[in-house]
Amino acid sequence: MSSDSLEIRPIDLLDDGRLADAERWCDVHAAVQRELFGDKGSSWTLEEIRAFHRSDEKLRVARAAWIGGELVGALDMIMPLADNPSMAILWLSVDAAHRGRGVGSALLAEAERVGAEHGRTLFNAETEWAEGSADASESFARARGFTIGLTMLRSDLALPMDREALDAALGGNDGADDYVLESFVDHMPEEWLDDRAVLQQRMSTDAPTDDLQVEEEVWDADRLRSNYERARSSGRRIVETVARHVPSGRLVGFTSVSISAGEPELAYQQDTLVLREHRGHGLGLRLKAANALRLMDELPEVTSVRTWNAASNAHMLAVNRRLGYRVDGYSREWQKQAGVAE
Repeated sequence: MSSDSLEIRPIDLLDDGRLADAERWCDVHAAVQRELFGDKGSSWTLEEIRAFHRSDEKLRVARAAWIGGELVGALDMIMPLADNPSMAILWLSVDAAHRGRGVGSALLAEAERVGAEHGRTLFNAETEWAEGSADASESFARARGFTIGLTMLRSDLALPMDREALDAALGGNDGADDYVLESFVDHMPEEWLDDRAVLQQRMSTDAPTDDLQVEEEVWDADRLRSNYERARSSGRRIVETVARHVPSGRLVGFTSVSISAGEPELAYQQDTLVLREHRGHGLGLRLKAANALRLMDELPEVTSVRTWNAASNAHMLAVNRRLGYRVDGYSREWQKQAGVAE
């Protein structure tokens, strides 16, 4: 075997004795983000990824591509265990200097082999590109049998915002007096867990999925608690606001942001949902406005919030525009059904 031959090897991101390899694996992913978005690239810290790999909620399998003793490609496979048993989500990155040498194809072939071992027949992957450019990975995905399932807009919101504008957004619409907003920082109140688990489960199918094949996720209080504890153990901060329906006392909507210890100036907008039966009262706008105020008060070092929304989600995109979000990029969710001819 020549010294510059391509090898795909397992990598244990939890092995403290191989931290240098794990850090290089992470940096391959981060370098692609810097290539796409410059200093506005999104990346996970090693501690965050290690926290995910410790979870028993999803099976995570990592692989690294090596050429001549250099780690040049990174693959993370996420396979749900509680739901969507046929799905494998792929996160695949190749160092720019080593493209065109079959690294991406070899990692994808390994992903499909591992997926088959675990009964996975539906493979999801994501591509991204900045505003004003094109999807450089489109031809790679199409040539290997992937089809577009969902197109997303990436947007950023500059902080701090005008407090008067946020207060005005909190004014609500007709029927708004039937709802109150409550929030927490870092630790979700135990009494919220059952209702929030219902909201999280509904989020998996109520948000637009366009042509993606996806089953409803299964959530309960224990899974939700574990999910938040894992995020906090990785160093993430969390700010969340919920809408409570006063007549019933139930939580009927929520929005949440998280902040990585590796980028304390950037908040990532996570899920936002209002149950269908409680829409039409401006709750989505009110939730986001209230959460922005709480974020500004509690974590003033945060200077921007980043979010992704389905291009087909006209309502939430309008809410974001009103708050001041500006589109700076795009992403696509691709799917491939195993056994479908390329």
